[in-house]
Amino acid sequence: MINPRQVENAASAIGAIVLAAGASTRMGTPKQLLHFEGRSFLRQTVEVAIASVCKPIVVVLGAYAEKMRQEVNQLPVMVVENPQWHEGMGASIQVGMTALNAASEEIEGVVLTLCDQPFVSSDVINQLVAAYHSTGQGIIASEYAGTLGVPALFSRKFFSDLMNLQATSGAKQVIKKYSHEVFPVPFAAGAIDIDTPQDYEELQTRKD
Repeated sequence: MINPRQVENAASAIGAIVLAAGASTRMGTPKQLLHFEGRSFLRQTVEVAIASVCKPIVVVLGAYAEKMRQEVNQLPVMVVENPQWHEGMGASIQVGMTALNAASEEIEGVVLTLCDQPFVSSDVINQLVAAYHSTGQGIIASEYAGTLGVPALFSRKFFSDLMNLQATSGAKQVIKKYSHEVFPVPFAAGAIDIDTPQDYEELQTRKD
């Protein structure tokens, strides 16, 4: 019989990084601050991470950082800023990983998630963590639209790969590089991401 406390302790060794540093050039306005179901995408994503089994939670800001801070300042998260946000996702992952490693030497894995997938829930994140513990695989990735992507969990074994990503690369590069060590978790709604005004308009009319 599995002791619930053991599960909780094991789960707490998994941190999470919310990547929210982009400039949303295709949207024309900071998409992290757009509202859906009464909350900004940023606030919703961070609250989802907090409600999951992951801790600590690191939030990486960049463009419009001061506006973004007002959304998350009162929440129990570590907020860090990537001054090189314009260089790309890889630069933000490095900043987040550095903060996570500084926060705890006990961390054995990290979940990376974005602000533009509105249907990511704490259950989705918890499924990644559960799959990590049950399969022993080093990477647990969400599967949608014929691809593997974020949210995704990476064990400590891959921390150096994440830290050494080129600035213009994202976590998907690590997933592809180690495809034989990836366990997929189905998440069909992960295919819905909000990049353009049309995407946002379509989201508003969905009946999910």
